[in-house]
Amino acid sequence: MTVLAWMLPAALALGVVMLSAFFWALRNGQFEDLEGAGWRILDDDIAPPSPKESPENGGRSHG
Repeated sequence: MTVLAWMLPAALALGVVMLSAFFWALRNGQFEDLEGAGWRILDDDIAPPSPKESPENGGRSHG
């Protein structure tokens, strides 16, 4: 039973900390753009072709 006396306040305190962290994130605009990061990672992942593999020279290097 003494474990319950420690665990119940610890769980309540952890809940208050998590709730305050959620409200902090909400107030600071962390949930404004939910899809933007997903689309940006797709755009940034595609690297431009190097000069050695450009379509003008058929993918062959000149050196």
